[in-house]
Amino acid sequence: MTSSRAIRTFALANAAWADVRVVQLERSANWGRGMARVRVVTDSTADLDRLTAEAAGVDVLPIYVRWGNSSYKDGVDLAPSEFYRRLAVESSHPTTSQPSPEDFAQAYTSMNDADGIVSIHISSEISGTCNSARLGAAMLPSGPPVEVVDSRLNSAGLALAVLASAGVAAQGGSMRDVVDEARKACNETRMVALFNTMKYLARGGRISPAIAAAAGFLRVKPVLTFRDGVIVRAGLVRSRDEGMARLLDFVKGMGELRNVVVSYSTSQEELSGFMERLKHVFPREPDKVFEMGAALGVHGGPGMIVVAGRRA
Repeated sequence: MTSSRAIRTFALANAAWADVRVVQLERSANWGRGMARVRVVTDSTADLDRLTAEAAGVDVLPIYVRWGNSSYKDGVDLAPSEFYRRLAVESSHPTTSQPSPEDFAQAYTSMNDADGIVSIHISSEISGTCNSARLGAAMLPSGPPVEVVDSRLNSAGLALAVLASAGVAAQGGSMRDVVDEARKACNETRMVALFNTMKYLARGGRISPAIAAAAGFLRVKPVLTFRDGVIVRAGLVRSRDEGMARLLDFVKGMGELRNVVVSYSTSQEELSGFMERLKHVFPREPDKVFEMGAALGVHGGPGMIVVAGRRA
């Protein structure tokens, strides 16, 4: 696929959600295909779309999104486009919760024919998902062994590690091979995110409303990264252009990269512009580009761009 065709694809509106996934699926051969002896599991904070997950042989457990009196499964009965549309107009703010231990136990039980299960999840410093996975595994009376890996990441960074692990599994790797690749990929991956506002972080209780109000008054936008599994501030910028430049500096500073994954909740137009600029520091097409789902959109809102890179 040529770069110009990719940019045209990114520029489409809602129909592009399906088209982008077709583009991603076409690029997925290097991650491996087919049913593996070792199954790889993750959660929907990885932002993997259904087609990519199925092509890579990854099972995704959805995060729950609670909105008023209703509960939804992220990416199953609440698509990103619908989530962001509602987020912009509804007065109530949604909350999220991890899959239950019973959800994990049921998923693992359905994989009884596997030689092993490697379950890779969002950082335990910001979510209870890893704990739920371990409790679910402990509920199983029998079946294949389960190894839970705390990625210390989320979104694009988690996706990168999950897909790398799934590639090893698809090539017939043993459970130890897949676990080792998961841990290695997590350790070699760094990520950075540009937020458009702190408003949604405040609504979700991640920062104080006073800090969000001050940031809005000063018209600054946060750039965040992970350190030891915890989300920390990498800087504050006054414009989107400055923020995207900060993302590019981060990628450039990582040196030679084996893989790059991007996730976003910004407009297709802005995404296209960013992808063009990314070519100057990473000349290949990113391995994957995902639309961010509700699990993380609850806290970041629209206008986010996340870049994850794995060192070569």
